[in-house]
Amino acid sequence: MPLSTIKDISLAYGLNFYSIDKPLRDVLRFYIGREPDLYSIGAFSGTDIYEAAYRVDQLSKPALITWSIKGDRVDTVWLDSFERIIIEKLILDYGANRFPFNGGSWHEHFASINLIGDPGVGCILTISIQTAYTLYKYGGDPIRGYYRNLSGFSKPLMIGATWFTEIQGGSDLGANTTIADRVNGVWRLNGYKYFASGAGLADIALVTARSPGAPKGAKGISLFAVPRLRSDGKLNFYVRRLKVKSGTVSVPTGEVELIDSDGYIIGEPSKGIYYALESLMVSRLSNSHGAIGISRKAYFEALLYALERKAFGKRLVDHLLVQRDLLEMESLIEAGLILVHKATKEFEESKNDTPPYTSTYHYARLLTHIAKNITAEIASRVTQLAMELFGGVGFLSEYPVERWHREALITPIWEGTSNIQALDMLEVIAKKGAHETLISDMREKAKETIDPEVSRRALKAIEETISSLAFKDPSLIEYEAKDTLDTLGYAISVILLENLASHIGERRYSNIAKVILDRMIDKKPIPRLKQSDIIEIIGIGTITI
Repeated sequence: MPLSTIKDISLAYGLNFYSIDKPLRDVLRFYIGREPDLYSIGAFSGTDIYEAAYRVDQLSKPALITWSIKGDRVDTVWLDSFERIIIEKLILDYGANRFPFNGGSWHEHFASINLIGDPGVGCILTISIQTAYTLYKYGGDPIRGYYRNLSGFSKPLMIGATWFTEIQGGSDLGANTTIADRVNGVWRLNGYKYFASGAGLADIALVTARSPGAPKGAKGISLFAVPRLRSDGKLNFYVRRLKVKSGTVSVPTGEVELIDSDGYIIGEPSKGIYYALESLMVSRLSNSHGAIGISRKAYFEALLYALERKAFGKRLVDHLLVQRDLLEMESLIEAGLILVHKATKEFEESKNDTPPYTSTYHYARLLTHIAKNITAEIASRVTQLAMELFGGVGFLSEYPVERWHREALITPIWEGTSNIQALDMLEVIAKKGAHETLISDMREKAKETIDPEVSRRALKAIEETISSLAFKDPSLIEYEAKDTLDTLGYAISVILLENLASHIGERRYSNIAKVILDRMIDKKPIPRLKQSDIIEIIGIGTITI
């Protein structure tokens, strides 16, 4: 009997997800001026990671271990051994979390999250680099040095976490009730964190808490680093249970109780909410790149199936309606891809900003809120269409395409729901004037284009959407916030796609811009492109149709 893999149930298994993804490589060259060498991670993602994530979802969920054989309270999580090895290889061998700290780029780290695809595995890397980023930038002795173990520079490898959410508040961090008291010069935290990703894995966690006398609401929140163990080697916090989830199984999510837990203050106590939100920008960008990675995996499964499967005397891919669906899927993926890398570029340029921040940081925030929502919508839509293309087989959990749709459904929820992103977008426009930078930037980008009319219409949509906010009732502005976000997001993508097309001399990106403009902004049917242009787009430049 052969030592088999999942190749019999997955058409995408075995692909190098980097070498086959020309749009990703084009966008990376566009933004960082070179093509990073991510071929090894691409091959690893298309084989071992692809299989391990599927296995964990189906057969090998994380399990909480409360007591050791010696009778000690340990509160650790037993991961599938295949997954554990993969996490170690990604961080220690492939350096996926080292890029931003060793002269590389955030684009390279986030492209790795895209290639990995699985949001659970990606989350473990994300919560670790979030923690590393915050400790590196704002942490003091003795905790700043943890960033080296969290990023894979030093051994042993450590896993980080960000525990902000409480049952009574959800995304409303101002409702946090966890208390931090200073006792004999040491901060002691007491409280309960309800959604704690990495529970049972984390060696150190970022935790929001309120000190006595602090103002009510978000401005009274401070940020702390809380190690897993106290100085005497005993547990510093307790994992009460793991959640049962419909997806993201490969990252354990639990409930964590803090009982006189040792904490180390991050930065200035009065600026904790700013540090927390800045760390969330990292995870929101990661969520956006991961959503595109999910979409891309589902697209590969669907396209390769359409090339193989025959119906009514010809391949599925030869049917016009199937081509139309593949064109919609690929156009959405590439629109989201260029949008989130633009947000990443602005974040990277603001990485040295500190509270109260500059206009560069606020612009990065604006684009991040927009990208988070747009890419989440794209992931849900693309994976839905992928399942539909498979027919009844697509609804069976024994095949990977069904899992990709389940995984996509988390992307509009964690790291702040779509409503939160839309409201925060309005706040950064109204209070920080980030829209002014946006309009100025897009006007410049629209000057370099293959199809000036497409860019003109997209720029007009941005300008009219922003200007209309000045004349609307505040309640209507809030009611329409997600529609405002969608218009801005897709219009930005159109201009960026046109700009990319002009810079590298490839009309396919201009054609995709036209599809997005007509479908997502003007709400028209998807335009009927030339047959050769449709084939070129859906084959992403590397797959023969």
